[in-house]
Amino acid sequence: MSGSTFGELFRVSTFGESHGAGLGCIIDGCPAGIDVDEEFLQHEMARRRPGAKGAAVTERKESDCAEILSGVFEGKTTGTPIAVLVRNSNQHSSDYDNIKNLFRPGHADFSYYKKYGIRDYRGGGRASGRETCARVAAGAFAKMFLRTQGIEIFAYTKEAAGIKGSKVDFSEIEKNLMRAADKDAAILMQKKVEEFKMSKNSCGGIVECVARGVPAGLGEPVFDKLDAVLSHAVMSIGAVKGIEFGSGFECADSTGLENNDFMESGFEFSTNNAGGILGGISRGDDIIFRAAIKPVPSIYLSQKTVDMNGNACDILIEGRHDVCLCPRIVPVVEAMTAIVLADMTLKNRCSRV
Repeated sequence: MSGSTFGELFRVSTFGESHGAGLGCIIDGCPAGIDVDEEFLQHEMARRRPGAKGAAVTERKESDCAEILSGVFEGKTTGTPIAVLVRNSNQHSSDYDNIKNLFRPGHADFSYYKKYGIRDYRGGGRASGRETCARVAAGAFAKMFLRTQGIEIFAYTKEAAGIKGSKVDFSEIEKNLMRAADKDAAILMQKKVEEFKMSKNSCGGIVECVARGVPAGLGEPVFDKLDAVLSHAVMSIGAVKGIEFGSGFECADSTGLENNDFMESGFEFSTNNAGGILGGISRGDDIIFRAAIKPVPSIYLSQKTVDMNGNACDILIEGRHDVCLCPRIVPVVEAMTAIVLADMTLKNRCSRV
């Protein structure tokens, strides 16, 4: 199976399935000498793990303990490949026995089957959102490296279940179950998600991400523009269906005079409609983008589908599933952003004398 590796210099490969023995990642190219904060690594894993409180999150309970198998010695990276393993311990594979010959609407079941002629029906296998735990582990190491460069990344739920946040306070993100930056909107989001849960349905939302401290000059024109690679990274997350930077699609209804970010003395920009990127290269201010998150496809309502022979039938999905993915996808978006910025930082060291 190709397509399980991302990055060029800071290179990440993930492996494992939702109901297999475990999942993990191999990080190649992480510079030597970085202080490894295992407590921070586990904190990042806990932010994404299933079984947390709240109506939005699946009841599957996993400790998601990240075991570092290689690449770290006496608390520092050695420059050799870093291997991290996360063991599965709470799979309920029998939940899928009654639908193993049916294609679940909104899932990758049909497309995987047509590509490979075989599929792991237990929770979607490799296509499961559980694969993202390996990304978060890799992202934690990328963040440890970015700390040395003064770069910070904050993602949060901008909108969920039709409720939009209007304020942005990064200190509020980890204080509410929706991981919103607006505490008042978070209460309304949570209430609305609970209503979707009671109706056995699901909902989508928007996750916004801000990267601060990114120096000007990151990005590799022409095909590896910073926004292009970030789009690749974020769109590789299964539930993401769209991405926009800065003013995004609103720029289609603006004029050049309105959309241009004027420069002021000291190389400052008066606005940030560009999302911190010009010509595919960072310009030194905040990088800002938003990702559209689709509703969870596994719902507890009867749906139309077909079986392996193409015969029409109904399907009722059981098991344990999220109602809204936004709170758990926040650390995944941060992780993929960190991996890109780590890779681009290393590549930028080769750009000039």
